Amino acid sequence: MGFAETFKALSDPVRREILVMLRNGKLSAGDIGKEFAMTGATISYHLSQLKKAGLVTESKYKNYIYYELNTSVFEEVMLWFSQFGGNEDEK
Repeated sequence: MGFAETFKALSDPVRREILVMLRNGKLSAGDIGKEFAMTGATISYHLSQLKKAGLVTESKYKNYIYYELNTSVFEEVMLWFSQFGGNEDEK
């Protein structure tokens, strides 16, 4: 995972909404698609971008593909952001 891919994936509001949906656990692509007024191919594209960025993982069960958050990537991004928090004592 590189930060460029992560931030590119996060730049799209649909992908951010998908990530919010996945906070509560894994969902199938069909369940995700039901929440949006777009084609299955478009949802598939957004999911592939999130997967490419390492923000989600997929697992297969029977005829379904389930997606879930990859929290380790979020932890890495938060750690990187935390360096900009500033501490008055360090000045």
